[in-house]
Amino acid sequence: MKSESAWHFEGDLRAALIEAAREIVERDGAAALSLRGVARATGVSAMAPYHHFKDRAALVASVAAEGFDRLYSDKMAALAASGGDPAQRIIAGSIAYVRFVLEHPELYRLMKSPELADRDAHPGLAAAAARPGASLQAMLSELAVAGRLHGIGAGEAGQILWALVHGIGTLAVDSYLGNPEALAADGAAVLLAGWGAL
Repeated sequence: MKSESAWHFEGDLRAALIEAAREIVERDGAAALSLRGVARATGVSAMAPYHHFKDRAALVASVAAEGFDRLYSDKMAALAASGGDPAQRIIAGSIAYVRFVLEHPELYRLMKSPELADRDAHPGLAAAAARPGASLQAMLSELAVAGRLHGIGAGEAGQILWALVHGIGTLAVDSYLGNPEALAADGAAVLLAGWGAL
């Protein structure tokens, strides 16, 4: 039998649990996350989360997937605002990626946690995590087809650009870098220029 609080959420309980979990992560870090704590934050019984998540790992994977969905949404909004040229969209996407890391440092740490490295165990997370990279690969492939990518393949170029924004974002969060968004823009532009895309 459901508790009154669980009845109150009805079909939205899973989403409410993930949102509460994300807030805990962003405020206190991933180590503070537990099914019992999420139940308490959501106002449902201690057993209610188990109807949606078999264990803590499943909850963590769902929070990370939601983080990748947010990252992808932020990135696509930046791409849409940057115009039609794929090189300029890549630069805009690089800035958006770093901005996301800066705005959600604990969530980003969770998204990239070794705890979630086995993507096969979490298909929903794997699908969400693949979307930001797939959008970058599509733009690099567009440059390659247009003859604007020299001396490197789209796959390798994507890995280098991802390493750039991941490195800048995490170093900035740990206070090792200033002006991270400008560094992301300049770094992406230098790489693209070196490959003949600008």
